[in-house]
Amino acid sequence: MSVVSSFSCPQARFSYMRMKYLFFSWLAVFIGSWIIYGQYSTYTELCRGQDCKKIICDKYKTGVIDGPACSSLCAKETLYFGKCLSTKPNNQMYLGVWGNLQGVVKCQMEQAPHLDFGTELEPRKEVVLFEKPTRGTTVQKFKEMVYSLFKAKLGDQGNLSELVNLILSVADGNKDGRVSLPEAKSAWALLQLNEFLLMVILQDKEHTPKLMGFCGDLYMMERVEYTSLYGISLPWVVELFIPSGFRRSMDQLFTPSWPRKAKIAIGLLEFVEDVFHGPYGNFLMCDTSAKNLGYNAKYDLKMVDMRKIVPEMNLRELIKDRHCETDLDCVYGADCRTSCDQSKMRCTSEVIQPNLAKACGLLKDYLLRGAPGEIREELEKQLQSCVALTVTANQMEMEHSLILNNLKTLLWKKISHTNDS
Repeated sequence: MSVVSSFSCPQARFSYMRMKYLFFSWLAVFIGSWIIYGQYSTYTELCRGQDCKKIICDKYKTGVIDGPACSSLCAKETLYFGKCLSTKPNNQMYLGVWGNLQGVVKCQMEQAPHLDFGTELEPRKEVVLFEKPTRGTTVQKFKEMVYSLFKAKLGDQGNLSELVNLILSVADGNKDGRVSLPEAKSAWALLQLNEFLLMVILQDKEHTPKLMGFCGDLYMMERVEYTSLYGISLPWVVELFIPSGFRRSMDQLFTPSWPRKAKIAIGLLEFVEDVFHGPYGNFLMCDTSAKNLGYNAKYDLKMVDMRKIVPEMNLRELIKDRHCETDLDCVYGADCRTSCDQSKMRCTSEVIQPNLAKACGLLKDYLLRGAPGEIREELEKQLQSCVALTVTANQMEMEHSLILNNLKTLLWKKISHTNDS
């Protein structure tokens, strides 16, 4: 009797352990399947490139729109979409191949005709697609429309007429010396997009990706080889199981050498100069996260996503007198903040933090990690002064220029005699 009991007890324990193992195995399979299904559903919602192409090509084939990329996209089919890069359904983004060229294709799916602080500042297609300019609009009238749009977005700059002429030269996709109505409709739709406007304004600047072509409000821009300041790209399934703290540590480990980081940082400082009181007014960087910046094989900084870089005049006009209860109600993007006037319960129009302070906040840990000992203390001091910059400080512009030039000089002196420069 005691022998039977001694055998039955281990058997029961073994049976219990096996059931427990099977239960957790099935639970893991169920959870994993649920996660994969959820991610697949998200992917199909995010990646609607074929829908976007159909909308654009239908309009092109009926003569509504035209542009330098239309024939290749819709007739010859030598421009096609590759890997989906979209992060939001209303902003389709794909790797694109156009003949022998590679780039990034962007296409808008819906409409947000005004700046809404609860959503994205991303124009979308109107209910009637590409309705402006209307048939019968003369070139002179179209120029007046573009001028008025720029005046509203950029303020009363003295050289807006030059920018209008620049836009007309870009709109003339087939370079026949005239802008047709379909070309004008494409140009008007694109001018609602801040990223497109910036690419045209800064087309000769080193750190702005080049515009390769467009059709309607779909456009293709230069591809940036490395699409984040640091880190490694992992499959999304792996990303799901990596804690954010450990991911940040991984990012810091997988960075270029310090001299190369310094060269990339100099590029970002130069881009800040490009958008700070540029030829057509000041633009505000409203999302300075690392995912919006990249670099090429020579470690020259290139902007990856400029959709959250907005004209200062445009932002100020749209945010002023907005109802608020706290300062948190007066934020656009991640980084453009004004204050809430508690006596009036309205947002003020003055953005608190300048572009340079935001850029230095991003660069601080990036540059201090691995910095040479002989400049580390001075570098940290300058970065702290930079992060502390405010728009309301007296002589802000002079201080802004001084800090920016000092930082560039410090970094450049350290790397100017290395191969990385």
